[in-house]
Amino acid sequence: MTVTEAAEATLEVDLAAITANWRDLGARHGAPVAGVVKADAYGLGAAPVARALAGAGCRHFFVAQLAEGMALRQALGAGPMIAVLGGFPPGADAGAGLTPVLNGPTDIAAWQAAGAPGAGTILHLDTGMERLGLSPAERAALPPGALDGLGLRYVMTHLACADEPEHELNRLQPARFAEAAAAFPGIPRSLANSAGIFHGAAMASDLGRPGCGLYGINPTPGLPNPMRQVLRLTVPVLQVRQVAAGTPVGYGATWVAKRDSRIATIAAGYADGYLRALSSRGIGIVAGRPVPLVGRVSMDLITLDVTDLPDLRPGDRVELIGPAQTPDDVAALAGTIGYEVMTSLGARYRRQYRPA
Repeated sequence: MTVTEAAEATLEVDLAAITANWRDLGARHGAPVAGVVKADAYGLGAAPVARALAGAGCRHFFVAQLAEGMALRQALGAGPMIAVLGGFPPGADAGAGLTPVLNGPTDIAAWQAAGAPGAGTILHLDTGMERLGLSPAERAALPPGALDGLGLRYVMTHLACADEPEHELNRLQPARFAEAAAAFPGIPRSLANSAGIFHGAAMASDLGRPGCGLYGINPTPGLPNPMRQVLRLTVPVLQVRQVAAGTPVGYGATWVAKRDSRIATIAAGYADGYLRALSSRGIGIVAGRPVPLVGRVSMDLITLDVTDLPDLRPGDRVELIGPAQTPDDVAALAGTIGYEVMTSLGARYRRQYRPA
């Protein structure tokens, strides 16, 4: 490691763990599963993650936006399906070999007018999310032949409450989807997300679309996490200083030392995606021992009470996310979800990839 690298906050990404999670989810689903790599693969780097998944055999990828799809096509080359969940904006160039998800009558009409070029389409049927997708009324109002020549590769829907097993929508949505999809005989179906895969046969389909589970977020909240952890974020200590009892630390003087203390300042903050909501709530891990974050998270810096670690020195590293403190754990402290923690991870981290 160079001097520069030693001074940088480092996000280690275990590509082997991601591909292992993909294989596990596929085995549980009993049918092929895609790789959902939107939002830069949940903050971990879409290109290296997708290449690792493709190397493991993944042939279907989903992104949210056209620009993401174009960048991913450059990274992967020809071959795998890359579907754009948000569809294509009007007038977009369809020559990149991407598959748009058609989310409503306007999308369908525009694609018909364009002569349905590109790598086929996916039709989104809304079954209870009430965001994108053809509603029952819109499906009924489609004129004859509206879907002719669109090269439908899949029909899909999006689950609203799969991570809440007892929710009524987990019974209603598969039934509604089966009824709606029956109008498209012979077209493969895509239903389950990560959490949906754990519902078993009720949500089986021709193509699962796991996202969070690939990246180690627990798709079964309230139960032990069945997925492997895939990331470790470590940050160097910039400075350690003594503060006397009664001394405030950080912006707003919101934390005051109750004893003579040692305060370590480390090089990460909310500009790096370490959420400000973790102020005086977050935890760092040093050599397996937890140390509390004290005061406010600022743009570039965090302060930790390391009084009980007398040997800690500048240059030592603090783990903010990792095996001892998963994204879900950090999210619980911040009052949010692991998705937000991961997709907030900043561009200033040096990303280091362990090979698949």
